[in-house]
Amino acid sequence: MINLIDDCIARARASGKRPVFPEGHDERIAAAARRLKELGVASPILVGTRAEVGAAAARAGVSLDGITVHDPSESPRLGAYAALYSEGRPNASRTIAERLVRKPLFHAGMMVKAGDADAMIAGVTTTTGRVIEAGLMTVGLAAGIRTPSSFFLMIVPGAERGAAKGYIYADCAVNVDPDPEVLADIALASAESCRVLLNEVPRVALLSFSTKGSAQHARVEKVTRALALARSRAPDLAIDGELQADAALVPDVARKKVKGASPVAGRANVLVFPNLDAGNIGYKLTQCMAGARAIGPVLQGFARPVSDLSRGASVDDVVATSVIVLAQA
Repeated sequence: MINLIDDCIARARASGKRPVFPEGHDERIAAAARRLKELGVASPILVGTRAEVGAAAARAGVSLDGITVHDPSESPRLGAYAALYSEGRPNASRTIAERLVRKPLFHAGMMVKAGDADAMIAGVTTTTGRVIEAGLMTVGLAAGIRTPSSFFLMIVPGAERGAAKGYIYADCAVNVDPDPEVLADIALASAESCRVLLNEVPRVALLSFSTKGSAQHARVEKVTRALALARSRAPDLAIDGELQADAALVPDVARKKVKGASPVAGRANVLVFPNLDAGNIGYKLTQCMAGARAIGPVLQGFARPVSDLSRGASVDDVVATSVIVLAQA
């Protein structure tokens, strides 16, 4: 299998995207922007005052040559962003809109909304909830999606030195206990993430402790209801459930446990977990016990790319997540 990160780098490099980072005051962001620029992957935009961004670059020991520094207080686009924000929220006063778009997180979101940047990447000093809130209030959700979610790109080593394989794991960071409607949203957004990132036809497994009625419980019914909703909204999507993890991934197990034809059983490349407990545990077990590389969490479901970073993210983490997001942009 082609190295997924190298493939994403090549796609991002070819498209010349402009990611905006609202946390330009953090030295990790300055260092990551420098690396993205040197790789030729992107034309980064760092939001903040020139003094604070310059100080962050000095702490990181990097140059800002060729990197755009954008101070919201000096932006000639403030009026346009406030007007655009108000269009989407008619009840918001112009005064509130003008005040909001001066804030780095919301200013960056409006840059993406207006097409002045191609993706917003934040989170090293901001909570996930705040990043999502800003994304919802500025960029908004993709058509047909009502709930933002997240995924991890899992790169799992092949057995006996075989080729590594990529999977989409969702939702492992945002929605704690999704109801059937939210679970369907997660499945549909994850299918699109798979299509773009893995360059494969998505085969979406809705996971459970039960396979096709082997157990009866309200938690199983939630998954089967989500399946029905997702199929009604995307009838051509290869999606199935409820499936235990082995039935979703192992052909021999699928043949024993799943009666009848399934477009997914035994060969899923998108795993949708029933709740955040399962998702968080699942990706970390895969990472720790199988030696998989976990890239993310990456937000999904927005009209334009918005993504979150861990507050403990390293420069390498910021670069890897940025590359994944830009490949989607």
